Amino acid sequence: MNDVLPHDVTQVESDYYLQTHSTNPLLRTETITKAIETFLSPGDHDSLFGVTHLQTRLYDAQGNPINHDPDILLRTQDLPPVYEENSTLYIFSGKTLETRKNRIGYRPIMFEVNREEAIDIDEELDFLFAEFLFRQRQKMEANKREI
Repeated sequence: MNDVLPHDVTQVESDYYLQTHSTNPLLRTETITKAIETFLSPGDHDSLFGVTHLQTRLYDAQGNPINHDPDILLRTQDLPPVYEENSTLYIFSGKTLETRKNRIGYRPIMFEVNREEAIDIDEELDFLFAEFLFRQRQKMEANKREI
């Protein structure tokens, strides 16, 4: 993407660009709207990217704990959160892309997207899971309309 995006921004002149991926099919319009509103709100930020809130015991490749002390067994709900870039959406300016050579600038907003919407289809199991969640969403919305 870091090679594709510089070309793309030369094709359409704009103050800001929004990127989403077709591999995140459960991302809702309302979430995108909220991300845009958040990005356009006053503040010292140059980009926005979607993240997923994690509160689980994480380790690096060498087996070192990342966000907890193994000698102090906290409930996962009490662990300090870490955030995973989930590739659901990015908002950035052409200037940020040019200066940083990346869609994430030097002062980004981490925009939390719930895990359901952040489902990313990379393999068949992901597709099956996304399809299941989509069908569940349809059932819930149909039930709401009946009430």
